[in-house]
Amino acid sequence: MSQYELITYRTDAGIARITLNRPDRLNAINDQMQVEIAGAVADADADPNVRVLIITGAGRAFCAGGDLNQLGGSSNGSGEGWTSGNADEVRRSFQLAQNMILGVQRCEKPVIAMVNGVATGAGLDLACACDIRIGTPRSRFMSAYVRIGLFPGFGGTWLYPRTLGSLGRAAEMLFTGDFLEAEEAYRLGFLNRLVPEDELEATTLAMAERIAAGPPIAIRLSKMMLYKGLEFDLETAMKMAAAGETITLTSQDHAEGVTAFREKRTAEYRDS
Repeated sequence: MSQYELITYRTDAGIARITLNRPDRLNAINDQMQVEIAGAVADADADPNVRVLIITGAGRAFCAGGDLNQLGGSSNGSGEGWTSGNADEVRRSFQLAQNMILGVQRCEKPVIAMVNGVATGAGLDLACACDIRIGTPRSRFMSAYVRIGLFPGFGGTWLYPRTLGSLGRAAEMLFTGDFLEAEEAYRLGFLNRLVPEDELEATTLAMAERIAAGPPIAIRLSKMMLYKGLEFDLETAMKMAAAGETITLTSQDHAEGVTAFREKRTAEYRDS
């Protein structure tokens, strides 16, 4: 297994967990962390024993966005910014962000964000890239970029309207930089669950375990079509659905599911 410095990565009983581990910086993302997150997501995606991935933060924050000592300024922390730099160099530097966000969103396994505190800027975008979000009253969300004269370079303009369910709500967050509090995030459906702080881990693990016990082939196909369907017309989506259902109907997992149903027992899916 790969070794990481700014995150921790572990697996147990079909569930992988990535923990952003810079609590003294509220888990602010720098270049190295982007590389490590993308690498750990790839590890989870490639591991046949992993069925669900959880992403969370150490300490009191999920992720306070990009590390301004690097992402908002020069990489040596001088604070002079990129204004005197090479524009193409800046553009190419965002390949790290693209690898991270696309890696999470394209991961075949379901990804749950366990939002243990503030998620702003790039941290909000990372949470948005996950499939499911579970939070507590301490979970707060903010686009943040506009507050320091930036455009959301981590995919926010694509992610926000799709996860917040409203173009207008996404526009408000982008244009004002105001916080979205946990109760409102839950009301909008952005948070799938809103639980007391001391129940966050147990609730997240319970959902992860429930998903991990499900049929992996069907879940992977469902995730793929969930996102691809945003780009398709209904006819194309129906044709793709027929192809996906053909795969599941001819799988051993489907046979096991039917047998277990008839025998009134819990199915044991083997990803085959």
